[in-house]
Amino acid sequence: MPRIQITVGELKFVAVTHDAAAQTVGAFLSLLPYRQHLIHVRWSGEACWVPLGDYVLEHQGQRVGFENHTSHPSVSDVLFHPGGYSETEILLAYGSCCFSSKLGQLAGNHFMTIVEGREQLPELGKRVLWHGAQEILFELEA
Repeated sequence: MPRIQITVGELKFVAVTHDAAAQTVGAFLSLLPYRQHLIHVRWSGEACWVPLGDYVLEHQGQRVGFENHTSHPSVSDVLFHPGGYSETEILLAYGSCCFSSKLGQLAGNHFMTIVEGREQLPELGKRVLWHGAQEILFELEA
C-alpha cells in the first residue's frame, strides 16, 4: 500500500496505509493531494481532527462505510469516520484518545498509521491546541 506524507507547517510525517481499510484507502488516494484544516478535538482526548461536514467519501461509486473501525486509536493512528451518526471527519491521535462526539462514542476506519515523525506528534497537538487551526496537507510520498 502507498505511503502518505502529511505536512503541518514545518512538521512532516509519513504514514503507511492499511489493507484492512482498502475502500477507505482507495477513496482517500483519489483525493490526493488533499489540503484541509486540522483543529483540536473537543470530546476525544489527545487528538486533532479534520471536520468534513456532510462530505460523502466514495470508492468505485459506492459510499465508504465502516471497515477496520475502532473507537480507541493508538498514538499515530489516523481514522476516517464516514458520517451518519455524526459528521464526516478524519481523526489523528497524538496521545490518549477515545473517539467521541457530543452525541456519544464514535468509530472510525483505521486507514493509516504514522511511522515517521512520531516524535513530533506531541508538538503537533500542542500547536493545534494553543494556536488554533493548522493547514494540513496529505500527499503521496515522493
